[in-house]
Amino acid sequence: YDAVILDVMMPGLSGYKTCARVRETSNVPILFLTARGMDTDLTLGFSAGGDDYLVKPFALDEVMARVRALSRRGRSEGSAVLTLGDLSMDTSAQKVTRGGKPIALTGREYALLEYLMRNQGAVLSRERIEQNIFNYDYEGASNMVDVYIRYLRKKIDEGFSPKLIHTVRGAGYRLIAGEEA
Repeated sequence: YDAVILDVMMPGLSGYKTCARVRETSNVPILFLTARGMDTDLTLGFSAGGDDYLVKPFALDEVMARVRALSRRGRSEGSAVLTLGDLSMDTSAQKVTRGGKPIALTGREYALLEYLMRNQGAVLSRERIEQNIFNYDYEGASNMVDVYIRYLRKKIDEGFSPKLIHTVRGAGYRLIAGEEA
């Protein structure tokens, strides 16, 4: 998951306890979205491992902005170098190589490739890619994802073997190499 939104008052296990359990195995960003807004509630939320805390009532735009900010932080964690076959992406230096050859990418192409690399093997729908690469207010052409996938294929796959970017008809795209393809 890119981020988790928890309410403190959930049936069964409280949001605080759920957060603590998630923290045992994951660094996924967690936002508490709840009616409980006393200082002690916030302290409990952050102590349990929450990354942000928003008290109801709230503006939906603020929730979306906070989730986007948490998701960006979550993506920066983990390995600085992502690899798939002979494709390598150094997220610290923002450099991409395939077969040792440097590949120049635009900012949007880089963001799309990083999202594909962090979700290797998963089938990513056009809608999911739009939500994670383009901002939520973006109202561009409906084929924008296809256009950027085509740009990436030209730079990442053209002249190399095996092809890494694959179309899953009716479902979206995935990044895989070798026998999995």
